[in-house]
Amino acid sequence: MYPTNDLDLILQNARLRDELEPFHDESLEAVNIRQMSTADENRYLSSLLAWERAPVLPISQWFMPHLQLANHESMNEEELRKRLHQTIGQLASKNISLESTGHLSDRQLYCMIQRDILPSQEKFTGLIDSQLVWQCLDQDCDEESWLRYYASDFEREQWWLETGLRLPPKEEMPFQR
Repeated sequence: MYPTNDLDLILQNARLRDELEPFHDESLEAVNIRQMSTADENRYLSSLLAWERAPVLPISQWFMPHLQLANHESMNEEELRKRLHQTIGQLASKNISLESTGHLSDRQLYCMIQRDILPSQEKFTGLIDSQLVWQCLDQDCDEESWLRYYASDFEREQWWLETGLRLPPKEEMPFQR
């Protein structure tokens, strides 16, 4: 709950600044707070303080009970698809979104969530407006998939001009999500 009168806002601002002092770095200057209202500045400072104090936990431990996935080999395609969509919904409930998933089959994405995402150590702020975006394609490690499915015509042309290598054909995503 945020204070509503000016004096309360100013007192909260002073308290937040005092609490952030040990963590002072360039993030306090990253936003021009002079253009913000005191209430907006307090929300910003509160989010910085929450970030600084947040524990680093495996993503699976952001859930109660901890999120654990069944072995993909024990499920048929329909069971796996259902569990995948359920898991994506659970991740979304913690503001975790997955990007660049259209090149992965349901089984491949499920395995990536189980193997890479859930054990990943990340700061857990618990803030409603805090977002974690998981990029499911590493453009540098899988350049061909990026060029084939995700790169714009401009990006493909720039890549070709820089490398002189043959471009893979541009294709529609094999899996629509």
